[in-house]
Amino acid sequence: MKENRELVAEFIGTTILVLGGCGTAILAGSKVGWLGVALAFGLSLLVIAYAIGHISGGHVNPAVTLGLAATGKFDRAKVPGYLAAQLLGGVFGAAILYFIAMSTPGFEMSAANFAVNGFGDLSPTGVGLWAALLTEIVMTAVFVFVVASTTDKKFPAGFGAIAVGFTLALVHLISIPVTNTSVNPARSIAVAIFAGGAAISQLWLFILAPIAGGVLGAYVYRVLEKE
Repeated sequence: MKENRELVAEFIGTTILVLGGCGTAILAGSKVGWLGVALAFGLSLLVIAYAIGHISGGHVNPAVTLGLAATGKFDRAKVPGYLAAQLLGGVFGAAILYFIAMSTPGFEMSAANFAVNGFGDLSPTGVGLWAALLTEIVMTAVFVFVVASTTDKKFPAGFGAIAVGFTLALVHLISIPVTNTSVNPARSIAVAIFAGGAAISQLWLFILAPIAGGVLGAYVYRVLEKE
């Protein structure tokens, strides 16, 4: 069935996103730095979009799914299945990374070492709650705004993956120092489950803020689209 294919694609795509983006941060972050991690997320999404975009749309992010559904650009009946597939895919990818990391000599599990999103003590630069909240809302809005633009019939065919991939890299470059960049609840939940502790207690922000930002970004594009 087509719907099953879409859910499998979202599961695989979200797994790849966590492996590519979070995996780079966890296993190679000290070598490639924030620039390398930002590019890893962007390149991962670019690859995913070309690989499964024609099957499921390549959302791999609850904020994208909910934003597009809220503005009528995605079938709301499919939302629960997409969200479940994305969350399971993210956790599966994080489980693989957990096994690899814990098998690496000298690795010690901590929020800082497992690509966790956070504010205060969990922020890479100690940024507080309100700045983290604003950052996640705005960055997700920018990202989903661009994603929504690729659904426009006037958007050049075949270039959507490039646009969304580079946009994801851009928002990471801006916000890694602030929150370690979520803009994706599935990605945040996946690594927090394995890191535990404070990562779990702060997880609410990285669920609510990206969803709010995703809906905002999609609505802003919808307004422009009607002009």
